[in-house]
Amino acid sequence: GASVLAAVSGGVDSMCMLDALIHSQLDLKIAVAHVNFNLRGQESDADTRMVEQWCAENGITLFQESFNTTEYAREQGISIEMAARDLRYNWFYTLMQEHNFDFLAIAHNANDNAETLMLNLTRGCGFEGIAGIREKVLLEFAEPDGAEEGTEAAHPAPQQKQQYIIRPLLSYSRQQIEKYALKFKVPYRTDSTNLLSDYSRNRIRNEV
Repeated sequence: GASVLAAVSGGVDSMCMLDALIHSQLDLKIAVAHVNFNLRGQESDADTRMVEQWCAENGITLFQESFNTTEYAREQGISIEMAARDLRYNWFYTLMQEHNFDFLAIAHNANDNAETLMLNLTRGCGFEGIAGIREKVLLEFAEPDGAEEGTEAAHPAPQQKQQYIIRPLLSYSRQQIEKYALKFKVPYRTDSTNLLSDYSRNRIRNEV
């Protein structure tokens, strides 16, 4: 009976996570959050249309947002990677608060965890960085007049129910997820920029 907001890009990881949540035996109340970052032109728009169609065909509530990520990155003086992360998570946290979801499901997998560990080590990190990505994280939201929309924290905010980020696919490799998509005929789209090594994570993924 728990309510889950699934972050779905349209890629194989998030589409398989959504499919698995829908077909689980947990009787979950599921909604989808999809972001168009407007970074890949028609390819980004095609991702959005596929997610729209899938949610419509399966009767799933869909929340959508579109951002000018390049302009935001320039205004904030940060990378495109960081801009996209800030924009999507701030929006996810807003939806969590407004609709009182119990869980925010993110489709990180075992490969992502390994890449994150490598990135953390190259940048220099403490014990937190060596731990990699966590499978379940308690969220804490600032008061309405606070500066932050939402943060991962050790303790929940006062008089507020506990809400979590969960990563159901974290113990599964990308190869296993692709096999799942093939077996159960899960539709998905491939981000062509994943093949480029322009971003630090992609360099780890493609070259290291």
